Amino acid sequence: MPVLAVSWTYIADNFFSDIVLRGVWMTLQLSVIGMAFGIALGTLFALGRVARAAPVRAVALAYIWFFRGTPLLVQVVFWFFALPQAWPSWAPWDGQLSPWQAGILALAINEGAYMTEIVRAGIQSVDPGQLEAARSLGMTYRLAMRRIILPQALRVIIPPTGNEFIAMLKNSSLVSLISVSELFLVAKLQYSSTLRYFEWLIIASGWYLILTTLGSFFQSWLEYRYGAASYGPSARRRWLAFGARD
Repeated sequence: MPVLAVSWTYIADNFFSDIVLRGVWMTLQLSVIGMAFGIALGTLFALGRVARAAPVRAVALAYIWFFRGTPLLVQVVFWFFALPQAWPSWAPWDGQLSPWQAGILALAINEGAYMTEIVRAGIQSVDPGQLEAARSLGMTYRLAMRRIILPQALRVIIPPTGNEFIAMLKNSSLVSLISVSELFLVAKLQYSSTLRYFEWLIIASGWYLILTTLGSFFQSWLEYRYGAASYGPSARRRWLAFGARD
């Protein structure tokens, strides 16, 4: 195999190429949509975790146990390849998802398991007397959660949620296994055909660093906006934290 000299000019010429920007856009789509559904699922199951009914708590715990305990890569493969095989033969739909749909589903459901515990911790950080006071004023449990508890819990929820989104930006590369044309798959196809591994991995890494840095700035702004910075390091310092899960 011939050894190609590293070309920084090649990197500069392709860094903003159409194919790379399409991959970046797909990575953003996967991350934002997956995170939005993950937050929704996490909030729903977090309410189940703190519910009084034991069966509801059991369902929420089973969800967390399974989807936090199995690798995301396995879940991506399951939703795309295994679901059609397991789907009932009598059902009108064959169970086959498009690569994009399977990727979103895997990212969202996996993220929901992590968000469940984050939201639960936020809810339980609020003084229980707040809920009792709201109920004494005639609020229903749902209304009290929406207007009293969850707004206060945001201060605890936002910092780890920002980290989860940054992790999602990087984990989205796993859906390249089912041929979703996100940033890493674009780089992989290009370095496979040109043998310029260094250049294309630098391009992909550069874009991931740009996206995670912007995500960190947005996280810091949210923490400042909602006063969440008081629960951890200064927001001015947090922009350098690239989202490793605790």
